[in-house]
Amino acid sequence: MATSVLTLKWSRPDHLLASGFGAGLIPVAPGTVGTLVAVPLYWGLKSYHPGLYLAAVVVGFIVGVYICSRVSHDLGHDDHPAIVWDEVVGFWVAMIGTPLTWPALLTGFVLFRLFDIWKPWPVCWVERKVRGGLGVMLDDLVAGIMVAVILNFLPW
Repeated sequence: MATSVLTLKWSRPDHLLASGFGAGLIPVAPGTVGTLVAVPLYWGLKSYHPGLYLAAVVVGFIVGVYICSRVSHDLGHDDHPAIVWDEVVGFWVAMIGTPLTWPALLTGFVLFRLFDIWKPWPVCWVERKVRGGLGVMLDDLVAGIMVAVILNFLPW
């Protein structure tokens, strides 16, 4: 289901953030484009203290539950494709504990997209059972945790 630029209200910060600063409006693979938005944000956050990175992930998730709930309501769709903030935060979760290198970044990106698209258990269970903004965010959080576990076992 596509949306138009007119559907999102650019004057509202929740709409701007939920759409990944407009990345969610790309008609093909908006989740992948939303994850691409996460990369430079990740790179900037990861270069700071690990505690700040974790704080950004937690705040990003909490804010995400709120904005995804509001924007889903505004768009009349529980998990509208234009909402990609969940991919942003999910990718940040996937990269917890990994080194700030291009191989780790590329591996994390590919694995996160695969887990987000294929939705292995328990990601698919969360997506079916949890509704609203929490549901939008939680399935990507679970996918990110699964990818983080894999990435942290790789010999970087």
